[in-house]
Amino acid sequence: MLLRDVTPDDVDAYVRMRCDPVMMAGLGGPLPVDGMADKVRRDAARAAAGTAWIKMIVPDPRRPGSVAGSVTIWSHDTGTDPGTGPISEIGWMVLPGFQGQGLGRRAAGMVLAQARDVGRWGVVHAFPATDNAPSNGICRSLGFRLLGERDVPFAGRVLRSNHWVINPRVDLPVD
Repeated sequence: MLLRDVTPDDVDAYVRMRCDPVMMAGLGGPLPVDGMADKVRRDAARAAAGTAWIKMIVPDPRRPGSVAGSVTIWSHDTGTDPGTGPISEIGWMVLPGFQGQGLGRRAAGMVLAQARDVGRWGVVHAFPATDNAPSNGICRSLGFRLLGERDVPFAGRVLRSNHWVINPRVDLPVD
């Protein structure tokens, strides 16, 4: 498996991940296809500039165009905790044909290890839906601490989520 930066050529993968009712069931439903190409271009620019790590999960390095999902870490203002400033957040999506193979856990672990190794992002937050057992399991298995439940805005929606945190520099073992 390898992780590569998102490129403008990843529109199809974004549509399969973000516009599919099954993939988006825990995130309030599918997003519209219109605007996905612009979203990919913006994300590719952010990845190229280093303002966010937006990685495509490639299960077979010999086929870099075959994508199983994505893992992203970025900094943003929560909009729910005035005066707290921005936080670093990690999120991942794995397409149905690749689920249950450990790719999401491996990808999230690789990004967190990179954050630890380069000393970037600080404490990292994750907000999987409370009923998303696989993503909550990934948080638990990687050493995140559960702070509780909270409502989280996502794509113009509010989702009930578990709030997990990890400090990669402290909480992740060095390989």
